Amino acid sequence: MQGTVGTQAPDVSLQLHDGNVIKLSDFQGKQSVVLFFYPKDNTPVCTTEACGFRDAYPDFESLDAEVIGISSDTPESHQGFAEKHSLPFQLASDPHGELRKAFHVPRTLGILPGRTTFVIDRTGIIRLAFSSQFSAAKHVKKAKETLKSL
Repeated sequence: MQGTVGTQAPDVSLQLHDGNVIKLSDFQGKQSVVLFFYPKDNTPVCTTEACGFRDAYPDFESLDAEVIGISSDTPESHQGFAEKHSLPFQLASDPHGELRKAFHVPRTLGILPGRTTFVIDRTGIIRLAFSSQFSAAKHVKKAKETLKSL
């Protein structure tokens, strides 16, 4: 099942807040990728999580990993969110939930978009799939621990 540790990550296209579209496979052979799915821009826990990734971004760079946040918000919403909080990484829009489906990101209580972080190594294999709706800081910690172990 895609989205499971030890399996190949789905080769999805990501519409970034800067207007570019990239494919996940663009990173293969070059660097690891941290994808963090979050429910919504400018909400308390999501802002805490995004700012946690922002504050740890130099660590991710030193571990040769790209960080990308994903929610259903529009590129315009992402642009404002990124500017407001000085986010150094890209945010991708998933308005119809296709990326969530591709990675099998679960809903919380059946209604809230789930909060799940994936670490994908240079070969495209998922090395971490961590879900925790309310522990934003654990996502950053788990991603860094996984990257250090690669």
